[in-house]
Amino acid sequence: MNPISDNVGALLKAASFAAERHQNQRRKGADAHPYINHPIEVAEILANVGGVKDLTILVSALLHDTIEDTGTTPIEIEQLFGHAVRLLVEEVTDDKRLFNRERKRLQIEHAPFLSPAAKQLRIADKISNLRDLVRNPPANWSPKQRTDYVAWGERVIAGCRGVNERLDKEFDAAVQAARQHMG
Repeated sequence: MNPISDNVGALLKAASFAAERHQNQRRKGADAHPYINHPIEVAEILANVGGVKDLTILVSALLHDTIEDTGTTPIEIEQLFGHAVRLLVEEVTDDKRLFNRERKRLQIEHAPFLSPAAKQLRIADKISNLRDLVRNPPANWSPKQRTDYVAWGERVIAGCRGVNERLDKEFDAAVQAARQHMG
């Protein structure tokens, strides 16, 4: 099999796995879009905005919330997708046993120490979240919550900058669009 077919197969396997694991989840937006749209968008941003071709990063993008949000174990990720994918997914996984405020603080604190691959994944994740904040904001979020989310995202990404200029620029554009949308 040629490498392109292998890459396509690996991506489709990861997309299928993520879709199955996230099947009953919805995004926080007022329209409650299927959750799987988010990891697909994160992988698409990495590939088409960031120019990322690394299969480990793209597969990890599709799986980046499975441990955190679905009860998938790191061992399952490793058995199905390999050690490198497991490590990258774990690197961007928040510990849900902690309070939300603490998880947010830790994302800011740990961002500068992430691997270059994890930094790119984190930036693409925040771009996707900011786009959702404009397209389909959570109905129960106040204007202050939206503004606070944008400011927090900027603090996280400040520690991730410099690994992919195109992603940095797209993040800045997403911040600007979110601020304009919020007035």
